[in-house]
Amino acid sequence: MPSHLSADRPAAQPPGRGSVDALISQTRRLKGEVDAVRRDAAGEGSDHPRERWQRALYDLALHQLSDLDEHLAQLRDGPLPTAAPEPTAPPQDSLLSRVGSAEWNLLTDEASWSGELYGILGRDPAAPPLTLDELPSLVVDEDRPTLTAMVTQCLVDARPIDGEFRITRRGGDVRTVHMMGEPVLDTDGSTASMWAVLRDVSELRRSQRAVSETRDSLHHRQEAARSEQRLAVELQEAVLPPWRGSLRLPHRGPKTLDLASRHLPASTNTMIGGDWYDALELTDGETLLSVGDLTGQGVGVTSNMTMLLGAVRGMAMAGARPGQLMAWLNQLLDATVQPALGSAVCCRYRPATRTLAWAQAGHPAPLLFRDGTGRALNAPEGVLLGATSGAAYGQAEETLQVGDLLLLHTDGLVPRHTGSAAANLLLGLAPRLTGDRTAEDCVRTLVEEFGESDREDNACVLVAKVMS
Repeated sequence: MPSHLSADRPAAQPPGRGSVDALISQTRRLKGEVDAVRRDAAGEGSDHPRERWQRALYDLALHQLSDLDEHLAQLRDGPLPTAAPEPTAPPQDSLLSRVGSAEWNLLTDEASWSGELYGILGRDPAAPPLTLDELPSLVVDEDRPTLTAMVTQCLVDARPIDGEFRITRRGGDVRTVHMMGEPVLDTDGSTASMWAVLRDVSELRRSQRAVSETRDSLHHRQEAARSEQRLAVELQEAVLPPWRGSLRLPHRGPKTLDLASRHLPASTNTMIGGDWYDALELTDGETLLSVGDLTGQGVGVTSNMTMLLGAVRGMAMAGARPGQLMAWLNQLLDATVQPALGSAVCCRYRPATRTLAWAQAGHPAPLLFRDGTGRALNAPEGVLLGATSGAAYGQAEETLQVGDLLLLHTDGLVPRHTGSAAANLLLGLAPRLTGDRTAEDCVRTLVEEFGESDREDNACVLVAKVMS
């Protein structure tokens, strides 16, 4: 905007009608293209913060293009005369109403308003225009100092006006007005008059706030998710078995089992899931091995897993055999709202006789590898999957040999395969998993084979090799 206009300066000539019509056509074509992209955008009707933010931006862009079309039409057609019949209020869904103009002559104290300005300010067009001293009467009390400062700086310091304030229209409707203006200087350099253009930007500011709020909502939601993830990891590391490297037991004699384990996260979700593995040396010299999963993800399932592992360890330390432990655990979970057990397998290994006792609840059976071959252990007789409260779980026993490799895993270990299909793929690795290899070597082989694949769910694997 040019600064410090001269009172003798001739008025600028309006642009050619043809060139403005061309701009109008371009604007309308662009508006149609933006509208088409908006309709094709994914997430229409979704309440997710990111989709709400995108819709708000599309709406803001469309509104601005609509009002640009209207402004260009006003530029082509010229301003309404001061004595316009009855200016209409700006449409409620319009971001920018037609621009109104005014000039205040400081020498004669006369004011001249365009017809659009009467509509913007909600004034009767038959009434005389307000002087600069009277203009603050329309402004809300809190914004009057802002208007006074802008006008004073313009008149005294010859500074351009560019600011906003709120007005109260007839009926109590509060609108936000953007005012731009400049002083008109006399031949001696003093301010002779002041002219300004004003527009109603209430809907524009509302749309911009909607964009900002939806962006902030999306940001806060992402931050909350990251915080929950960090907290889940901290809880996991603080109270659960380490999900890296070997599980080390406080052996009081010769090492009877070589243990290794791994947690494999889902490729599509970094949130901590409900899969677990555990190993515990019991007071009678036996070793507890367990693998399973809870339903759900996040901090809640992490704390639930802590409770469940504590219960399993406590019952095992009290002498419960795997079948009895599963029955008691089932009764415990039936009596509480959370956690919800997805599946589990529990083993108890007696090194003196190399006997493995085990029970399962809706979980893949342990796999036994020996002499270059592998097989799934036979399911216990009378095993109940998802048994109701009070039901008994079957228990099976298997005599192991030195060099045997036992593999416990959750369903998600082999991506896109479950049940017998997953077991067959794992058993096919028997030549690579047996021999002189350590338990950690075997886990590394499993990770190389299945760890880099797209995984829809978290998975856990525990390998135990009989040493003596």
